[in-house]
Amino acid sequence: MGRLDHRTVLLTGGAGEIGSAIAAVMAREGANLVVSDIDVEGAARVVAGLPSPAVAAELDVRCEHDWRRVVERTVREFGGLDVLVNNAGLANTTMAQNPLEFDLDDWRRIQAINVEGTILGCRQAIAAMAERGGSIVNISSIAALRPTPHLYAYGAAKAAVMQLSKSVAQFCAERGYAIRCNTVHPGLIDTAMFRGAFTPEVTRERVAAVPLRRTGTVADIANAVLYLACEDSAYVTGATLVVDGGVTMR
Repeated sequence: MGRLDHRTVLLTGGAGEIGSAIAAVMAREGANLVVSDIDVEGAARVVAGLPSPAVAAELDVRCEHDWRRVVERTVREFGGLDVLVNNAGLANTTMAQNPLEFDLDDWRRIQAINVEGTILGCRQAIAAMAERGGSIVNISSIAALRPTPHLYAYGAAKAAVMQLSKSVAQFCAERGYAIRCNTVHPGLIDTAMFRGAFTPEVTRERVAAVPLRRTGTVADIANAVLYLACEDSAYVTGATLVVDGGVTMR
């Protein structure tokens, strides 16, 4: 307890299942929290259940003006920014995602939310953290680490998040900024999105292929994010933390 005492955390995608779990863990560890989402009412519901100082903010991660506004508010209300968790993302669309069948507008939307949203967040966070140091945690996916012929746009986007995170880590080290940047790569996580994506038979097959023989929980991801956010990982930057029950070791 208390690993984030006196630290301020800005979280994107905070209204979702993984986002709300991250918020709960950060609050438990004493953080001041800005829980942001394009669904600001959902973010407000998450904030209402938190024990530590927390505010909700509306943020479309594709919009640089929104990013500036939310980071400025964070610094104004809590005196600075110590941790950014880029959790907002989009995986599925109504269209096919394979090399022959994909809608260009869907492709661009997925890249804008996952990649451009992460880039814009990193830029604002680096500026806010340059003098004080901090930690940036970007949520990628095991889709970045293996072929995704039927989640073509999503896999490409999450691979880009992994690469740009390493570049941010190296850039900050070269500049002498005490800013670390790492990625978390979830595998099959038990969320409504996962449960609704497949038939029960396909779900059973996928879970059976996990070496640990179960799906991950949102708490598994939240605890991984906490590790990279706090000083327990003070000597970790440019790393990829895979939380997948062993799927990618095969």
